[in-house]
Amino acid sequence: MEIRACAVESRAAPWQGDADPPGPPAAPRLTESRKAAVAAAVTVVLWASAFVAIRDVGHTLSAAPQALIRLAVASVALTAIVVATRGRRVIPVPLSRRTFGLITACGVLWLAGYTVALNAGEQHVDAGTAALLVNVAPLLIAFGAGLFLGEGFPRALIAGSLVGLSGVAIISLGSSGDRDWLGVALCLLAAVLFSAGALIQKVVLRVTDGLTTTWLACLVGTAVLLPWTPQLVSELADASLRAILAAVYLGLFPTAIGFTTWAYALKRMDAGRLSATTYVVPTVSVLMSWALLSEVPTEFGLIGGAISLVGVAISRRRRRA
Repeated sequence: MEIRACAVESRAAPWQGDADPPGPPAAPRLTESRKAAVAAAVTVVLWASAFVAIRDVGHTLSAAPQALIRLAVASVALTAIVVATRGRRVIPVPLSRRTFGLITACGVLWLAGYTVALNAGEQHVDAGTAALLVNVAPLLIAFGAGLFLGEGFPRALIAGSLVGLSGVAIISLGSSGDRDWLGVALCLLAAVLFSAGALIQKVVLRVTDGLTTTWLACLVGTAVLLPWTPQLVSELADASLRAILAAVYLGLFPTAIGFTTWAYALKRMDAGRLSATTYVVPTVSVLMSWALLSEVPTEFGLIGGAISLVGVAISRRRRRA
């Protein structure tokens, strides 16, 4: 009886004596999926802010020079980060020629080509139309990922993408401005280049990390645009300080940080599911314009933004087993 009583007492207070009492439970750590979701949210906010900054830069710098300074600033910032964090071994994992070729294609098509096409397109069409045309890209990525990356065609993703695209279409109804076929063609070209770059990057991220991919792609994009350096120098001579600071902001935040967080999320998520989150970009851009530029959103902007959010929510639903 005494032995049984002692056993019960030891179970009731296992830490009595010199042992310290158990501390509070450790805070739950962020899972990889949650980290990816946070990175995607950062990307959405930064890419949305780019539309606000481009409005200031677009009146001063033409399409290719604007893309050149943006990528040059991003390249310098990412190079500093890579050297500071990695030392001499800036590329932690040896990359094959095929991987370097894919990174080069990503830098040419996405970082350089997409940026120039979008900058040029917005000189011919209003922002709402540009947002509608460029946001065809997530739907293209969803189908491309299903065909070439083996991600399949989840019903929730396709339905959410269509709902999100309809929301962007409603947002564009509240915009004003001239529309011509050249601007439409340039924005559609930007959407195709965006889609191709994202799909190629998804393949590259199977063998390397997001920082390395973004850094090397920015270097490639900058090198491709170097022939426009004399024009950039000429236009910067007449540019205002505000326009120059806006161009630097585009390089540091939407490009250096935004593309890196995108790559981080893309490595941990399906390409189609992640690209659907970019339907929120026009909505966030409308809200930022309201807060920073005092541009009151139209009824179409508010309704379309709400529909886009619903579309993203649908696309992120997972099928229950």
